[in-house]
Amino acid sequence: MFSRFLIKTCAAAALVSLTTLAHAAWPDRPIDIIVPYPPGGNVDVAARLISPGLQAALGQPVIIENRAGAGGMIAAEFVAHANPDGYTLFMAANGPLLFSPLIFNRPDAYKWKRDFEPISSVSFTPMVLETKLSLPVKSVADLIALAKKEPGKLTMASPGAGTSNHLLSELLQHITGARWITAQYKGNAPATNDLLGGQVDFQFDQVSVAAPFIKAGKLRALAVTTAHRVPQLPDVPTFAQAGIQGMEASTFTGLLAPKGTPQEVVDKLSKALIGILNQPDIVKRFDALGTEARGSTPQAFTRYLASEDARWTPIIKSAHITAN
Repeated sequence: MFSRFLIKTCAAAALVSLTTLAHAAWPDRPIDIIVPYPPGGNVDVAARLISPGLQAALGQPVIIENRAGAGGMIAAEFVAHANPDGYTLFMAANGPLLFSPLIFNRPDAYKWKRDFEPISSVSFTPMVLETKLSLPVKSVADLIALAKKEPGKLTMASPGAGTSNHLLSELLQHITGARWITAQYKGNAPATNDLLGGQVDFQFDQVSVAAPFIKAGKLRALAVTTAHRVPQLPDVPTFAQAGIQGMEASTFTGLLAPKGTPQEVVDKLSKALIGILNQPDIVKRFDALGTEARGSTPQAFTRYLASEDARWTPIIKSAHITAN
């Protein structure tokens, strides 16, 4: 009996030792970051900005792989089913991580709490409410008053059902009781082109994308979705300053791993990211994109995702938002 106990104890200790050594050796080969959109967008750019720093911190190549499609679900599902060994990571954003499983009506799809280990936030990009120049409004109050005077007459351009742009429009209607028509486009570019051309009346857009048009006098900005005014548009009030509470929101990017990834690997990645995102040159490069670089602990990022999930899920369900 004692011999068998001793053998089992030694075997368990050896297994723990081997596991510890395996984790301590991580990483010993290249790491893949899976991006849910094509090259060139904000999420892809954020991944490429952090990858050199991660490569230097971890001592292994960091490879960016773009897997676009199905509102980002193709990439998310790929990572959710990957081996949880720290070598396949997901560069997430609001849509693919939180919104797409709902708007695509996929109850069988991944769930962020069940299938992912949050590592760290990476960036936060504020949004701005902007109108065509010919629309006779100068403020958010004017827009809401016009929408209430003629319900369903104004048209809001959305780059796709369930995008942050779309959900902010639904949230503003929910808060104010105003009503308008939502025109769904296949992407941000055609939506903005029609706004510039006057075919639609207004839209929400990322400050980083909208600022050049606003500064050039081609579009009119009414409010930004931040607690404080943004340096790119210092003359534009926040929604709170415009008299509407509850409209603070940003699009985010963040890094996640498959569920079951060893905690020491997650912590090592988080610590590396926080260091990278505090580097002055990285901060400046994100600032130039109209985006705030901000790393976090896994615990803080998990709390943030939970709060965003609780905030937007009721909006999606109450507005009956689905992908066509």
